[in-house]
Amino acid sequence: MNIAVVGSGYVGLVTGAVFADLGNDVICVDTQVEKIEALVAGRMPLYEPGLEEMVARNVADGRLGFTTDVAPAARRSVIIFITVGTPAKDDGRADLAAVEDVARQIGQAMERYTVVVNKSTVPVGTGDLVREVIERHQPSPVPFDVVSNPEFLREGSAIEDTLRPDRIVIGAPTQQVAMTLLELYAPLERPMIITDVHSAEMIKYASNAFLATKISFVNSIANLCELAGADISHVTRGMGLDPRIGPAFLQAGLGYGGSCFPKDADSLIHTAAAFGYDFALLQAVVDVNRERVSHLVRTIEKTLAPLDNRVVAVLGLAFKPNTDDMREAKSIEIIERLVAGGASVRAYAATSDAAFLASVSSICWPGPDTGWAAPICVPGAIAARSAAIVRRNPADAALAPDGPTKIATGV
Repeated sequence: MNIAVVGSGYVGLVTGAVFADLGNDVICVDTQVEKIEALVAGRMPLYEPGLEEMVARNVADGRLGFTTDVAPAARRSVIIFITVGTPAKDDGRADLAAVEDVARQIGQAMERYTVVVNKSTVPVGTGDLVREVIERHQPSPVPFDVVSNPEFLREGSAIEDTLRPDRIVIGAPTQQVAMTLLELYAPLERPMIITDVHSAEMIKYASNAFLATKISFVNSIANLCELAGADISHVTRGMGLDPRIGPAFLQAGLGYGGSCFPKDADSLIHTAAAFGYDFALLQAVVDVNRERVSHLVRTIEKTLAPLDNRVVAVLGLAFKPNTDDMREAKSIEIIERLVAGGASVRAYAATSDAAFLASVSSICWPGPDTGWAAPICVPGAIAARSAAIVRRNPADAALAPDGPTKIATGV
């Protein structure tokens, strides 16, 4: 099939590369000229295990291309995926400006029947909005359908999650329209759920909100364990062996971060309010998550007080392992608070990528007391006398027997 993927971030680039690898003819679109130029030159704008090799292979085979122009990509394609970002506004609502802009350009370019697929994480009812925007901007009426096909990718294992997903959700107006997506996904031989557009949109938000709830719940239990003298690692093991609960997302730590859970939880709370429902449970989940950094810093301060002239190593900067994504990364807030308290920080980044280290340096604290270490050599971490492990990471191996004392962990 001829496919266009509009938005070449984590979701879009992985989606395009995988569909090309399955034998489809894919064009990835993005408005950022620098990003497309880098991709054409074979440079990845993000880190994801296995992605660079998959992109290079399919570009070489002529199945994957890149452009900044939506119109020609839309005209050549029978399926158009919308995979642009939907960041949170100040009030918690999802910002759908990019989705609307793509829908406008698709409407202006459309010349034949096309299936437009919302893969961006969007509130319930966005499929209706996309349909309205496309219809309003068509020069002349052309038939099309809008489908919701939410993604469930985890950064760090996005290719595996795309090739072997737990489930494929297809929200379509009719069974006939759904068959187009079924044909596209058939080679994966994975469970598929066919439903209406609104239900598919809700499945994505409900899934992320439930996982966020599980994380905040176990962190609340961890707080209670500290007060009661119980071992949270034993408690979660005992809980996780119950098949009704399971071990996933039961690791007490700094809470959730990244580009999905924080904004999706806020957006679902706002969506509920728009329908007149007070989602108090999910609001409590957000409040517990927000408090986790303060709790960890208080633990560090209690152990090291006073922080003046203390050198603390922070092992792990991105919000989770196997990614360079700093969005909603807890490490930033931790380092800010440690520095404000008088400590010097030496941070370990499990990547030697110059662009990543430059981006981190620009939002952190350059100077003689802050060191950035490459994955193989960690002089910054070794030089510190105390370590705060922000996320589980091969950097833990840097803690030699006579090295720093681990005083707190956020994982």
